[in-house]
Amino acid sequence: MTRETLIKKTIDNLTKLPDQKLKEVSDFAEFLLNRIENQLMTEGIQKLVSDSKAFKFLEDEEDLYSVDDLKERYK
Repeated sequence: MTRETLIKKTIDNLTKLPDQKLKEVSDFAEFLLNRIENQLMTEGIQKLVSDSKAFKFLEDEEDLYSVDDLKERYK
């Protein structure tokens, strides 16, 4: 089913709904749009952080401890 056909079918169904149910559909559509918006924002922030060079110095940090420093080893 194409996008246009689906939109037309949805609009036809919406015109048949009582006002209260129409409000529920509207609220749900708003919820879905907010969720998509939040997901896009989160992905954008993650990309900014991963591309950032703010913590690059941590990659060059020497290892302070090794396996030899362990007092006990658990298997």
